Amino acid sequence: MAAAIRDPDPVIFCAHKALFATKGEVPDGEHVVPLGRAAVAREGSDVTIVALAAMVPRAIEAAARLQGEHGISAEVIDLRCLIPLDAQAVLRSVEKTSRLFTVEENPRALGWGAEIASIVADEGFYSLDAPIVRITTPHIPLPSAAVLEDAVLPTVDRIVDTIRTRLEDAK
Repeated sequence: MAAAIRDPDPVIFCAHKALFATKGEVPDGEHVVPLGRAAVAREGSDVTIVALAAMVPRAIEAAARLQGEHGISAEVIDLRCLIPLDAQAVLRSVEKTSRLFTVEENPRALGWGAEIASIVADEGFYSLDAPIVRITTPHIPLPSAAVLEDAVLPTVDRIVDTIRTRLEDAK
């Protein structure tokens, strides 16, 4: 948010409602993350998981379960910003892991994961050992009732199962 406030150009800042109650350490002093810089939220070597906003904690939890239960080392990239997009962070990770999964709370059609998949297919194709997989909501309007919304959003279980199944199918 600090970078958005300081930017001389108009910036749309979206804070995800599911993250409002999140608690954590706050660094001392000024902490400004430049717009367009993704973060490696968890290091890994077998697969890359790209996530945004509320899907980041789910991707991190899924990565921990994949490591603990299945011996799969997942790198988690927190995009933090869509425009400008840090495509190089994603490409560097895919070059290292050779497999890409995106986790987004959008329907499959026209989500940001499609743009990531397009960039990686265009600029990082030769780094890939398997098809890109997008873990999304079903192609329906997002329900407004909390219990129904929770039922369609990607869960930690679905992320783990999708990645585990895709890696087993590739063997």
